[in-house]
Amino acid sequence: MTAHIKRAVVLLSGGLDSATTLAVARSDGYACHALSVDYGQRHSAELEAASRVALALGACEHRVVDVDLAQFGGSALTDRSIAVPMRGVQPGIPATYVPARNTVMLALALAWAEVLGARNIFVGVNAVDYSGYPDCRPEYIAAFEVMANLATKAAVEGARLCIHAPLIALSKAEIVRRGTALGVDYGLTVSCYQADETGAACGLCDACRLRRAGFTTAGLPDPTRYITA
Repeated sequence: MTAHIKRAVVLLSGGLDSATTLAVARSDGYACHALSVDYGQRHSAELEAASRVALALGACEHRVVDVDLAQFGGSALTDRSIAVPMRGVQPGIPATYVPARNTVMLALALAWAEVLGARNIFVGVNAVDYSGYPDCRPEYIAAFEVMANLATKAAVEGARLCIHAPLIALSKAEIVRRGTALGVDYGLTVSCYQADETGAACGLCDACRLRRAGFTTAGLPDPTRYITA
């Protein structure tokens, strides 16, 4: 008799957090279907990184969905007329916040999960070392899970869905340590908001600063290729 396969959809951006999340899901025994979204972000380096990470961490499938949020703009990540902040993490919600991004991505993951018969979605949001995004908070994840179980045929028929955010209460250093213990090669990942075409990081945006500080605090070598020393 074939054992029941535990399937999960894992949102995979190609960055440090999502790579760690995929490793956590795999270590928890899930057959991982990795989902990346080309939402009109400034560069394709992170999507290329996502492909590398999915392969390295043994995802059974990796898909990239196109949803062009750049047609709306409103974020430094989707509108090149808005500068990426370079002065370090400041109070308030930064210009790199992309309106509805996590809601759109989770909705896409929800659709795929229902088709796959998967009852689990993993997302690498973090509410400790992050840039103040409202859609990275625990109450947002809890609310989306409630909505998902109201909105789907699977849930109405008894197959409840769970949204896992295993990194949500971890510091960046704790995330780095956990991923390292699970065998994540962070040299494959790209976190920078404005990486160049080779994936080299600027070293100055919020994402770069948080990533670098995470490795430093964890006491582990940082494999990131930075343009700025």
